[in-house]
Amino acid sequence: MMRAWLIQHWHALIFTIRRFINAPFTSFLSMAVIGIAFSLPVGVYTLLLNLQAHSGQITEAPQLSLFLKLNPGNSEVEAIRQRLESHPQVTSLRFVSKELALQQLAQRNEMADIVENLEKNPLPDAFVITTHRVAAEELERLRVAMSQWPAIEYVQFDTAWAMRLDALLKLGQLGVIMLAALLSLALVMVVYNTIRMQILTKHDEIEVSKLIGATDSFIRRPFLYFGAIQGLAGGITAWLIIALGIHIINNELVVLSELYTVDFHLKHLATNDFISLLLFSAWLGWLGARLSVASYLWQIEPK
Repeated sequence: MMRAWLIQHWHALIFTIRRFINAPFTSFLSMAVIGIAFSLPVGVYTLLLNLQAHSGQITEAPQLSLFLKLNPGNSEVEAIRQRLESHPQVTSLRFVSKELALQQLAQRNEMADIVENLEKNPLPDAFVITTHRVAAEELERLRVAMSQWPAIEYVQFDTAWAMRLDALLKLGQLGVIMLAALLSLALVMVVYNTIRMQILTKHDEIEVSKLIGATDSFIRRPFLYFGAIQGLAGGITAWLIIALGIHIINNELVVLSELYTVDFHLKHLATNDFISLLLFSAWLGWLGARLSVASYLWQIEPK
């Protein structure tokens, strides 16, 4: 029984491959349409993964600067230091005196003359702390709480821009999901119409097969293989398009990286993402074929 089932599937698969070979141009156009449609959400997803990886490296240790009120007492500074050292969210801290801050400011070429003409030091003492990697909402609550401490004038995120980037990346991920859903529906419709056209060309053959006792599974099987293979080929095409785009962009990023002395390049999809892309595209092709064949078989059923 199992052997007969495997033989039937093998024959259906061979028949499907021959159908691709007999109409190479049409098959290529269908795969190209699916690949191009899928390459858009996959490409945006790949870009977001790369940006998220680099922003994650930047914001791995969020920092806050606590600016003290002018001329605090030594006891107040020491009390804040002890409070920070015992705080569970603080991993490290560094005290920057107003004298050191002024020296660092004077080392900047555009500020040297201005600093020399100052009558007194206008800069405050500050603590620069590093916190655990937590959600942006929790860091904001921490900032608000510390700003209410005695002798603290103002607390700011040194990595606030990276937090905003992280929020934008999350919004981008939602956009990718919506775009992928729309294009997945379009892919199903493309396969649906492709299979429908093939069914119409095989209309007489299918009706004869039904009359001599062919089951719906037997009729449906080669079309399901055709849809799945078409979706799988479309997924591979999308991956090739993205790989080519990454290669071209990385060649340009080499020059940019040398100018800014940073190592920034786009990475390809991970193996698990690549496999998920192929399985998902094959499933969408199978689904489109299934819906198309089911609709046709329902129409020719005797009422």
